[in-house]
Amino acid sequence: MTHNDSADRARLLELVKDLAIVHGKVTLSSGKEADYYVDLRRTTLHHEAAPLIGRVMLETLDAAGLEFEAAGGLTMGADPVGTAVLHAAAAQGRAIDSFVVRKAAKSYGMGRQVEGPSIEGRKVIVLEDTSTTGGSALTAVEAVRAAGAEVVAVAVIVDRDTGSKERIEAEAGVPYITVFTKTDLGLS
Repeated sequence: MTHNDSADRARLLELVKDLAIVHGKVTLSSGKEADYYVDLRRTTLHHEAAPLIGRVMLETLDAAGLEFEAAGGLTMGADPVGTAVLHAAAAQGRAIDSFVVRKAAKSYGMGRQVEGPSIEGRKVIVLEDTSTTGGSALTAVEAVRAAGAEVVAVAVIVDRDTGSKERIEAEAGVPYITVFTKTDLGLS
């Protein structure tokens, strides 16, 4: 079954606007105040939006010419995005795994910080649902590199345009790929 990429993207944008944007005064994790909050879990865990996220993210990464074997990021924002990409790739007959990066390595069991199929020696994309400061993605990049993977890019569904792109490209030295910007969402 083939999907129309531009129709998928347009519908996903509609769903993000309808489901994820919460208007009103909020304090962000950075401590800054904003007039709106983008709660992407309302979209990434939605029955219609999740498959669209997988297809649109995969299309966006393919359009950027990136080759990779696994995609994931810091729990929990990245978890449903990585799973959506895995399913979209599988539907196309592509073998792309997902992984989950814990905030800290386990102190028991295998003591791993990166869970899922081994990413050692593999090219990976670090995912995030949305990014304000880039901190979560950078934590994931560090853990993934420590696990022996090559990070080819960081990719997010929504970029809030608050410096994440510049910080990640400078500190991690990889491209920062965005599906939607705050301008796409009609936010200032």
